[in-house]
Amino acid sequence: MIAELQAWLTSGTASLTLLCVGIVLLSYLLEDLAIATAATLSAHGELPPALALLAIFVGIATGDLGLYILGHYTRRVRWLRYRALTNSSFKVVRKKLTQRAFLNLFVIRFIPGLRTIGFTLSGFLAISLPLFLSAVLLATSIWTLLVFTLIYLLGSSVFMQLSELKWGLIPLAFGVLFFMNRFLNKSFTRGVS
Repeated sequence: MIAELQAWLTSGTASLTLLCVGIVLLSYLLEDLAIATAATLSAHGELPPALALLAIFVGIATGDLGLYILGHYTRRVRWLRYRALTNSSFKVVRKKLTQRAFLNLFVIRFIPGLRTIGFTLSGFLAISLPLFLSAVLLATSIWTLLVFTLIYLLGSSVFMQLSELKWGLIPLAFGVLFFMNRFLNKSFTRGVS
């Protein structure tokens, strides 16, 4: 499904509105691939950069907010709340997440393996929504702008415009982002243990 969505986005047959919707949907599945795809589309003139950035940002922000809301509503499940609150391991996680919550949420945004659980637990633990949004939106802005800009500049270079391999930039950028995220994840979890 992801490959088909990404192939459709790069086929050149979609309107600007559908490209934006497609990027939002792709960001729900694989954020880094959505950023790489949007930047490449922008570099080749198929999607204005501001619109591409907006679509990525809307997709990532609503996805993160969705995880928070999922955690918030999961708190209402009585047996789950009881098990979580009586589990000693959960108490440690709760303490680590709620102490310096802004900084922890900011860092979690950059570590793919921690996003889903960290953002869902934020809702479950009733971390304030403004605090959650400020940390996540700041981190999302930094990450998205950095990655998008690098891919956009590379993709819009004269060499890439003339090259038949220009669409190969998307899997290449995604691979680099994947390995960079793995490295960050290992570095972060090594320091936590």
